[in-house]
Amino acid sequence: MATLKRKSSDADACPIRDVLDRVGDRWSMLVLCTLAENGTLRFSALKAKIDDISQRMLAQTLRRLEQDGLLTRTVYPTNPPRVDYALTPLGKSLLDPVWELVRWAKQNHRRVLDARRNYVPPPRQQAL
Repeated sequence: MATLKRKSSDADACPIRDVLDRVGDRWSMLVLCTLAENGTLRFSALKAKIDDISQRMLAQTLRRLEQDGLLTRTVYPTNPPRVDYALTPLGKSLLDPVWELVRWAKQNHRRVLDARRNYVPPPRQQAL
């Protein structure tokens, strides 16, 4: 099994951590799922569909996903410039496990909420 220990100078040392750090955040998953459900979208359409994301965070997330090869950014020379975002084949291949996670989350969300509500933290130990 791959080790999860981080080596600060070598992303290849732990591909699991490297990939999950990049695509496992809230915004990346929402952007990928939104593009999967809607096809190619402009920045403003993505922003409208993910209404609680800031413009800055959306731009940053799109740059990272493009850098990782999960989506393409196509600029059309119009005035103002039109920019479209679409999933790449690599981005589409990520969706099978993502949809499985989404399915699991929908099926188990109530159980997770119940567990959180019923959780009783252990008593804090007094320092001697």
